[in-house]
Amino acid sequence: MDWLTWDLLVYPGWALAILLLLIGLVGTVLPAIPGVPIIFAGLVLMAWLDGFLSVGIGTLIGLGALAVLSVIIDFLATAEGARRFGAGRHAILGATLGLLVGLFFGLPGLLLGPFVGAVLGHLASQANIDSSMRAGVGATLGVVVGTLSKVIIAVIMLIWFTIAWWV
Repeated sequence: MDWLTWDLLVYPGWALAILLLLIGLVGTVLPAIPGVPIIFAGLVLMAWLDGFLSVGIGTLIGLGALAVLSVIIDFLATAEGARRFGAGRHAILGATLGLLVGLFFGLPGLLLGPFVGAVLGHLASQANIDSSMRAGVGATLGVVVGTLSKVIIAVIMLIWFTIAWWV
């Protein structure tokens, strides 16, 4: 097994790291893919492939903390947005299902899916149309805030990693 050397594994490793970054970037706007944690995995792989010479453990711990923060913010933004506008459990569940169904309809589906899902979920719990519409607006705002937060955190992570790599 002398043919299997470290040099042979470097190129597939870099390809995998770049693929993880690309999938992660897509995942920052698609709710079904945990984008920021995938970006973090790609960055850790890049640092490992470099032998942690350019990017150290301290930087990776900070990037990991940002990845965890993005997951928490994304979860809380959706739930809190819906709750602040009077949504109950059914509306939040409906918004989540609407978001997943909306994936198949592009950007309009991603924006309208949580709204429609929250409205239908809230109506299913015997609410009136006015409070259901408010729940839909809240769920949609929560999804937008969560998505923007993920994108901002992903950009911060990529900039931080790049600066650590080159400085």
